[in-house]
Amino acid sequence: MDNLIPVNYETEEPTVSARDLHKALNIQSRFSRWFENNKRLFVEGEDYNKCTSNTVVNNGAVRELEDYQITMIMAKHLAMMSRTEKGKEVRDYLINLERAWNSPEQVFARALKMADKTIDKLKSDNVILIEDNERMKPKEIFADAVTASDTSILIGELAKILRQNGVQTGQNKLFEWLRNNGYLIKRKGSDWNMPTQKAMDMDLFEIKETVINNPNGSTKISKTTKVTGKGQQYFINKLLAAS
Repeated sequence: MDNLIPVNYETEEPTVSARDLHKALNIQSRFSRWFENNKRLFVEGEDYNKCTSNTVVNNGAVRELEDYQITMIMAKHLAMMSRTEKGKEVRDYLINLERAWNSPEQVFARALKMADKTIDKLKSDNVILIEDNERMKPKEIFADAVTASDTSILIGELAKILRQNGVQTGQNKLFEWLRNNGYLIKRKGSDWNMPTQKAMDMDLFEIKETVINNPNGSTKISKTTKVTGKGQQYFINKLLAAS
């Protein structure tokens, strides 16, 4: 059962290609029909994300195909839903891979790798902050006076402050800029528009949690991203310098 289906370990959690799974299960129907019929049981952004994969056609050219990166949980469900011996074989294979992934040795190895990445990010962030400091010196006093507060504010309120001081932006435009520049998570899903780990390490945001009581007696937690006082100074300095 070696290499029954390739697994992508570059993401936070292992994923597999839906096309690779379709091939491994020996599904007779077209990939697009098979996935369309089954995806309704799962949530985009949590269980799967759209992507592309490459295939070589008869003339040797490379052709891009629509594909999906799916979680191991979704892959195991789809394998069992095929109700074939091949499906059971694929499911057992994925279970064994998960066990290896969650073994103490692998968990420790990933922790070391994450620590190395964190150190590299901190070094990189420090260099960026030094460069920003040198570039923004002419406007620092003004920006610090505007944001001399420890109170966290909404991103929409930060957009108003920026607009009042000559930066042509609005709430939606600022959200987009924060996502594109690595401060907010741009991947669609439950954590969309939440701060990235880099931004949290820099103390630019905080997350406010609010418990909402539903009429049926159940509760849910609403999460709101707010800009800290340090974050206000950082973004005002950065965007004023770029304006």
